[in-house]
This record gives sequence, C-alpha cells and structure tokens, in this order.
Amino acid sequence: MPRRTTRSLASLASLSAVSAAFLVAGAGPGAAAPAGPTYVALGDSYASAAGVEPVDPTAPVECQRSSRNYPHVLAARTGAALTDVTCGGADTSHFRTSQHPGVAPQLDALSASTTLVTVTIGGNDGGVFGDAIRECSIAGFSTGGAGSPCRDANGSAYEDIVRDATYPALVQALTDVRERAPRAQVGVLGYPWILPAEGSCFGRMPVAEGDVPYLRGLQATLNDAVRRAAEATGATYVDLAGVSEGHDACQPAGTRWIEPVFGGTNPVVVHPNAFGEEQMPRPRSAPSGCPSPPPRPPATGCCAASTASSPTSGSARTGRGRCAARSRPSCGTPPAGATSPPPAASRSSATA
Repeated sequence: MPRRTTRSLASLASLSAVSAAFLVAGAGPGAAAPAGPTYVALGDSYASAAGVEPVDPTAPVECQRSSRNYPHVLAARTGAALTDVTCGGADTSHFRTSQHPGVAPQLDALSASTTLVTVTIGGNDGGVFGDAIRECSIAGFSTGGAGSPCRDANGSAYEDIVRDATYPALVQALTDVRERAPRAQVGVLGYPWILPAEGSCFGRMPVAEGDVPYLRGLQATLNDAVRRAAEATGATYVDLAGVSEGHDACQPAGTRWIEPVFGGTNPVVVHPNAFGEEQMPRPRSAPSGCPSPPPRPPATGCCAASTASSPTSGSARTGRGRCAARSRPSCGTPPAGATSPPPAASRSSATA
C-alpha cells in the first residue's frame, strides 16, 4: 500500500491528526514538509462560538464569531493557515448563498489549494434545533417540569424533518465542499450533548423530565444524519457524542461544554462555551466513517466498509457511500493507542 495512503488513514485518530497529516503527507525523501495545512472552517454558531469572548475583530458582526472557537484552537495547535467563515445562524443553504448583506457564501472560501476543511452544520436547517429547544422549554414551564408535553404535542415531527429534509441538504452541502476543494481532507463534527443521559435540571434547562430523553433522541437523530452524510460524501465524521457525555448544560461551570438557559456565564444560551470549544478538537479515538481521499488517489487499497450504531434502533448499520461500495480488505491497522469510537447513543439509553 502506498505510504501516503497509510499516513492519511493513520491520521484519523483525531481531528487534530487529520490536519496534522498534511504536515507530512506526500513528503518524499529529501522533500521539505509544508508549513501547515491551508485550512477553511465552515459552519454555524457551534463552530463560530457565538457568545464566547473575545469576538474575532475581522468577522462580520452578524456572525458572532469568536477568536476562541474550535477552528482557531485547531489552527493554533497545528500551525494551519486558517480562513474562518463560520457564522452564527447558518444552515446548509448558506454554503451557496449569502447569509447577510456583504457576507459571501461560505463555499466561496474554498479553492483547489485548500487542504483541510472542518464543518459543523445542520442544526439550523428547518429550524429544528432552535424551535425544539424553544417549544420544549415553553411546554416545560406550562407543566412545571412534569410529564412530556413537548413529545406529546410534536411526536416525530422534528425527527421527520431531519430525515426527510436535513439529511439530503447535508449530502448536497458536503458534495459541494468536495467539488470546491477536491484535494482537501474534510472533517465533519457532530454536535455535543445538550442534555444529560439521565435526570434533568429544570432550574437550568426548563425542559420537562419526560422531554429530556425526547430531545436527546432528536439530537441523536440529527447527529446520525450528519454522520451518514459525511460517509456518503467521503468525509470524516468526528463523533462528539461519547466525549461530550457528562459535559451537558446541566453540569457545573468548568465541567459543562454547553451553557444552560439559566445560570450560565455566556449571553448566548444552549451553545458551547470557551471550554467546550477548546475540547471539541482535542485528540481522541478514531472517528467513525471513512476518511476523505488522500491528495492523490492511491494505486491500491480501499476503505473497509464501516459500521455504526443507529441512534434510533441501536442496530449495526453498514457505512454508506463510497466505503460500502468498495468493501474490499481493510486499508491497514489503526495507529498505536487508538481505540474504537464510542457507539452512537441509543434513544433507549437516554432516560430521564
């Protein structure tokens, strides 16, 4: 197997390693390694770090972009040359269209020379994230935190939007990324947990006790859509579900990654704080899914078909897209010390 392919696959131990792979990939004997990847960050407020100070002085005011967001953290750790076009409130349509007057479509930042792209997107499509949190909070107040009024009123409506509209929009957006930056490694981050797997904290997050697992299930469905879209387009899915467990909005300051509705420290609630943004790109177990292609197609080898657990059923599912279609022998062994990614959360495990 070509050394370049082995290096690219070995780099998947973490998002940091995905970018670090470009420091050495393709450097033959006597060749000088490049100074760092040409890195473009795309995405919404979870990537822009809305509410985290200090605000990036070069960013449009409307985008609420912090200079402490995870793209800046990752760039500082890897020596990448960062172009950050993340913007609060963005959905997949803003990859191709302007979100605000004078703010270019996010895809315009990509080019054939881009070598690394990170993406956090999908939560704003169809208003699913914001509408669900808002509606479930109002419903929680109406019952004093008892029962499951939000689930009773909405059933599968939000999850249906994710499956029927958000998923195909994600596939299109990531396909567009690949077309604009054909040589880039693309890392697609899932969303860290907002609510705990057990219990509730009505004083901080005014969600009825029975609606906590309902919203956890919705978030698991969204993350599953992001994962499947990444796999379908040859990107790397960075699973934050396992590592963010126990860092939800119900936890105390210094532990939580997500700010609560009440009693938080950031003006933008139900969003990552500075600690969360710092933790999101830290080295961790290999993400699920198959990697982006290396800068040049390898002569031999292939991706092994990947499997992942469905957050709704807990059953194994074969990876889709390019990897499933090329289910020949595995591309090699994982890097030393790497472990299998944590299984996707199942709805049944997200009990209040």
